[in-house]
Amino acid sequence: MPNELSVVDRLSVLPFPAGRTRPSEEDVWGGPGHHLAVLRESRDFWDSRDEEIVEAAEQEIESAHTALAARLTGRWGAPHAIELWPYLETDGPVPEPMGFLSCMAGSVQVWRLPATDRWIGLAVGQADPEWPIQLLLAVGETAVLPEN
Repeated sequence: MPNELSVVDRLSVLPFPAGRTRPSEEDVWGGPGHHLAVLRESRDFWDSRDEEIVEAAEQEIESAHTALAARLTGRWGAPHAIELWPYLETDGPVPEPMGFLSCMAGSVQVWRLPATDRWIGLAVGQADPEWPIQLLLAVGETAVLPEN
């Protein structure tokens, strides 16, 4: 958990890049107005989609998500859940990091960072059934959040 918290702390204050970046060795990338990171991931499932293996991986990532969410809630209060499916149904451009998150997860838990125009989001996602299950961190500008 300390490593995950250090990524949260670093990305919450790191200036946003002027252009799109590629994932670094730490699985961190971003673009104008956002940062994204993979905090933890399971193995991939190319060789086996055995139900027990997948369930164990889901449980491990969900447990990491729950533990980190509890730490963030202790810092910033209860999160707001945002459903991501509406972003998949829009005809226009989708702002990042919502575009990426909507392709990976069904919802994201969001904490607004006090005295800033930024938010922190946590989601559990998987790009495809054969790919790893991931604990995702997003940092973005509050302007892209839907009105509450």
